[in-house]
Amino acid sequence: MTYMTILHWLVLAFFIALFALLVIVSKKETRPNVFWSMVFASFLVTSTAAVFSMFVLDKYTKKAQLVSIKNYRLLRSEEIVFKGKVQNVGKFTIGQCKLSIKMINNPLEAGKLSGSSVFKPSGLGDFFSMKEKKDERPNTVEREFVVVKNIEPGEILPFTIHMKYPPYFKKTRLIYKLYCH
Repeated sequence: MTYMTILHWLVLAFFIALFALLVIVSKKETRPNVFWSMVFASFLVTSTAAVFSMFVLDKYTKKAQLVSIKNYRLLRSEEIVFKGKVQNVGKFTIGQCKLSIKMINNPLEAGKLSGSSVFKPSGLGDFFSMKEKKDERPNTVEREFVVVKNIEPGEILPFTIHMKYPPYFKKTRLIYKLYCH
């Protein structure tokens, strides 16, 4: 659930008033089909601008940061566990925060890099084939998790995430991105 701040309500009221003004101006048109097309165009423009404004307001009013994040592997279940804390650094309540975790496998070293490691030849049949290969071993795994919900301004909440860890990964690089709305 996302929370609308006073700024969201003001922007929404502005675009409703703008739509009403555009409808009043278009009432001066005497031809009915032109009048309705003007009303429809006004609705499209104001509703599109209102939606984009809501997304921009969410980005700049709902701010949070990762205070700490640590990870450790569970070898028995081939999982990686992430523990951390999220702090609301903005002035408004946040509905939920999602954490995107990207694991990149870096098995290649500069001195041991060969052409067969970088280029994998494929035929025209592979291009049109929609079958998934069972021996495929992706070098990048990305997952997204909801880590906190309903976090008040200044509040810090802990989270724990369990994620499958590919057993063939070596020298893994982790990238974290936090999205809140």
